[in-house]
Amino acid sequence: MKAKYKHTNIVAADWRKLAEFYQLIFGCEPVPPERAAVGEWVERCTGVPGAEVHGVHLRLPGYGDDGPTLEIFQYNRTEQCPATAINRPGLAHLAFEVDDVEAARDEVIAAGGRCIGDLVTVEIRGAGTITLIYMADPEGNIIELQKWA
Repeated sequence: MKAKYKHTNIVAADWRKLAEFYQLIFGCEPVPPERAAVGEWVERCTGVPGAEVHGVHLRLPGYGDDGPTLEIFQYNRTEQCPATAINRPGLAHLAFEVDDVEAARDEVIAAGGRCIGDLVTVEIRGAGTITLIYMADPEGNIIELQKWA
């Protein structure tokens, strides 16, 4: 099998606000068209009766026009969201390399995000020194801000 990574999906309570956050903070760019998926095929592929999905793909920074996207979708019906936790099984976080972790942290907070843990700098033997922090976006999805030296 030959494979190529294409996107990661976040189900949002408000897809427009969450997409705006990722555009403002990380420079993600919308990839038209906006998505509006309704009908029997959506129900069949999602397994969600009556599903309607709206949202957008955002090109992730640093990879050009053919790079992977962050797919932010909103369903007309959603399940209860579990509490944000870095150690919850399943996909844990999205990581972004930034020029200045402290400044990026402050921007995330100003845009409605929050810290999950503390900012740390640690030497990883054989790899270098990393400065990082785990944070949550405005809807509680975990993001890692990092910079290697």
